[in-house]
Amino acid sequence: MQTPVPPNGQFDGTRHLFAVRTYFEDTDVSGVVYHANYLRWFERARSDMLRIAGIDQRGAHDTGLGAYAVTDMALRYMRPARLDDAVLIVSRVVDVSPATCRLVQEAWRDDQLLCTASVRVAFVAPNGRARRQPPEWVATFRALLGPSERCPAEDSIPVEDLKREG
Repeated sequence: MQTPVPPNGQFDGTRHLFAVRTYFEDTDVSGVVYHANYLRWFERARSDMLRIAGIDQRGAHDTGLGAYAVTDMALRYMRPARLDDAVLIVSRVVDVSPATCRLVQEAWRDDQLLCTASVRVAFVAPNGRARRQPPEWVATFRALLGPSERCPAEDSIPVEDLKREG
């Protein structure tokens, strides 16, 4: 039995946990979650992870500093989520550079991995060009790197080499 997770998620060490429930609107005619809805769940989990970590995306956007944009995403579907499933989204920072951050996100039902995503986000100026993240945000992301995931070189982990923890 999983411990209840607050609506905006919570950190468990360096992992962010975010709970979702599968509703009728998330499913196709067969009662299986439509594949694109995992993207919505992962986006919500990333947004709340940043909010809880103290990264003010809205403030950055409103002041013209910039915003995050997904630049690369790879998904792998293992098992279907179904109507009324309780799903836990687990997000981990695996690489940080001055302008980008790479995360691995997983959707779990009990002890079954349903879907995994490797996502890279870049901080972009209002004109759409990549720019450096605020230094305090880089420090926040670096603090969220797990010990085995520390990577000193910028962009040194190819997407295909990112693997789920065993």
